[in-house]
Amino acid sequence: MNTVASVPAHRNRRSVAARAQAPSSPACWSAQVEACDGAALRVCDGEQSFEVRRAASCLLMPAPGDQVACVRTGPQEVWVLAVLQRAADTPAVLRCDGPLEIVATTLSLRSERLDVTAEHAVLSVGVAELIGRQLRAVATTVKVVGSVLTSVMDRVTHFSRHYQRTTQGTDRVSAIHIECEAEQLLRMQAEHVLANGSKLVKARGAQIHFG
Repeated sequence: MNTVASVPAHRNRRSVAARAQAPSSPACWSAQVEACDGAALRVCDGEQSFEVRRAASCLLMPAPGDQVACVRTGPQEVWVLAVLQRAADTPAVLRCDGPLEIVATTLSLRSERLDVTAEHAVLSVGVAELIGRQLRAVATTVKVVGSVLTSVMDRVTHFSRHYQRTTQGTDRVSAIHIECEAEQLLRMQAEHVLANGSKLVKARGAQIHFG
């Protein structure tokens, strides 16, 4: 004669409740982004909409209307793994919540326009070359420190309210024609002043004083 042990009803109810609260197995599916407000995302899979979180590997920021890949890791935990499809006119934004470092033997950037915005930028290279048709730099303060400065230009135009130059060694200017013009005063001072004209030395003025 077989005997069947009865199970108390309260234990049976606890077992059913535990199975209902147990995390479901991971599942992947695609959904459409409904709203994006910073780190908060809301997607819809065609039947229901729910809030999700962006995975660390999803560097491309989801935008409303994107088709994204989702994975469920818990009853109330859904992650967006990647952006599968988006409209062509929607701008792409790469975002990393924290420091980002790119390491490569060769890194190339090709674009019709490149905009870089930063509060503080440091560029450290062994040898640098800048090639372009036009270069325009606007800054409040510019400071250049180096050992040798060489510039080759067809024409140089300089304007400043005040200009001061100090040279500890020799300051030499070589040109076919040199003009120095002052509206009020032209002053030359040295321990020895030499003026040598192979054909003509001429001084003209309302008054000329020597000595």
